[in-house]
Amino acid sequence: MGARTFISGWPVYRQLTGDDPLGRGAAVKSEHSATLQPRVRTASKVVKSVCPYCAVGCGQNVYVEDGPDGERVTQIEGDPDSPVSRGRLCPKGAASLQLTTGSSREYKVRYRRPHGKDWEDLELDTAMDMIADRVIETRRAYWQDEAEGRYVNRTMGFASLGGATLDNEENYLIKKLFTALGAIQIENQARV
Repeated sequence: MGARTFISGWPVYRQLTGDDPLGRGAAVKSEHSATLQPRVRTASKVVKSVCPYCAVGCGQNVYVEDGPDGERVTQIEGDPDSPVSRGRLCPKGAASLQLTTGSSREYKVRYRRPHGKDWEDLELDTAMDMIADRVIETRRAYWQDEAEGRYVNRTMGFASLGGATLDNEENYLIKKLFTALGAIQIENQARV
C-alpha cells in the first residue's frame, strides 16, 4: 500500500477533496462500515417484554431468531414505544441478554450438601420436595399462636427477600405465599 492510497483512505482527505465537505455522507464511510448490518436484521420476530432488574419496568424489545435448534434470543434493546423508558435501558437492563444466553447461566438444579465441598446435580422434583419439606418443618418448629398475650398466628422461622430479577406479578404471588405461610418478614430487593 503506497502513501497515496493510505492518505486517500482518510476520511478527512476524502472530505476535503470530494463532494462531501461537511463530512456527513460518503466521505466518512469506510469499506468496513458500508458492509455492516444491524444486529437485529436476522431476527424472525420481536417480542415485547419488561426489564426484570428493578421495579421501574422499562420496556424491552426481545429479538428472536429461528435456528436449527429452535428459537433463540439474539438481542435485547429498549422499547421506544414504552411510556416508562422511551427506548432507554440502564447498563443492567442493556445487558439482560446475559440472562437468557450467558455462558454462566445454569440450566439444572445444583446442590451442595451441608459441610460438602462439591456441587451435585439434582432432579427438579427432588429439589422442590426438599424445599417444601424444610419450609414445613421450619414453620412447625417456630410457629407462634400467641406472643405477649396477643393472638399473632405467625412464624419467626423464615423470611422472604425477593430478587430484583423477578417481576411485579411474581413478587405479588411470593408475598401472598409467605403471608399465607405466616411469615411477617417479607421484603423485595427492588425496594430495599
